[in-house]
Amino acid sequence: MTMILSVSTLGRVIGAAALATGLSFAAPAIAAEEAHGPHVEMQSWTFAGPFGRFDKAQLQRGYKVYKEVCSTCHSMKLLSFRNLADEGGPGFTMDQAKQIAAGYQVKDGPNDAGDMFDRPGRPSDRFPSPFANDEAARASFGGALPPDLSLIAKARAVHRGGLSFLADPFTLYAEAGPDYVFNLLQGYKDAPEGVKCDGALQYNQSFIGGSCIAMPPPLTDGIVTYDDGTPGTVENYARDVATFLMWTAEPKLEARKSTGLKAIMFLVVFAGLIYLSKRKVWESVAH
Repeated sequence: MTMILSVSTLGRVIGAAALATGLSFAAPAIAAEEAHGPHVEMQSWTFAGPFGRFDKAQLQRGYKVYKEVCSTCHSMKLLSFRNLADEGGPGFTMDQAKQIAAGYQVKDGPNDAGDMFDRPGRPSDRFPSPFANDEAARASFGGALPPDLSLIAKARAVHRGGLSFLADPFTLYAEAGPDYVFNLLQGYKDAPEGVKCDGALQYNQSFIGGSCIAMPPPLTDGIVTYDDGTPGTVENYARDVATFLMWTAEPKLEARKSTGLKAIMFLVVFAGLIYLSKRKVWESVAH
């Protein structure tokens, strides 16, 4: 429904009216939310809007950040290595996906002797977890369980407050998750006066669960070297991995938008034919 409204003339007219009325109330509410809750700034993404597409180079950079930084703590249980070669994804070839999979050790078995064993990964394997089980993960982080990142970009978002939910269908804002991930990764600051984080907790101005987070700052400038020469800054890392996590959460985004646009075109043509048929049928009837 959101896509239908976005590309039709009627949708744009209504959208302008909604922006004029709804956002005038939403903006102060968002400002109030930022003053008293998580600080999350909206970003510009290549995959936003009805014609949005993933930047394949950005997805590949984001995968590298995930592999070298995030995967040491977070699992990606719903993603298989072969998905890296899927259409609409990072643009890896199947041979590259096989090579990536072979770089991981996957537990398999039991063998003929009844023992479990490690083997090189295959394209059909899911990304292995860095921990044997959730209990081991909790023990490594003082009781906090690092969340699985497969759907994190759709599972996390900050409520913007006000009447923004009325304008979102017309502005096509559906990137709250990537916005949150991007801001969270850069949200580590010195705790303001009156806020104290106990133990190993870190103050993060964008954390949705409170002021203090168990995850230490994962990114620093230069921690990952990009193959394409993109500067290795925290902002670039955060933007690229947020894009990659959006793809893992919605790998068929491009296909969905393409199908939606085709459906809209069909409905517009169909509505025109229905209108012309109606006029033809009733043209000889006096009104």
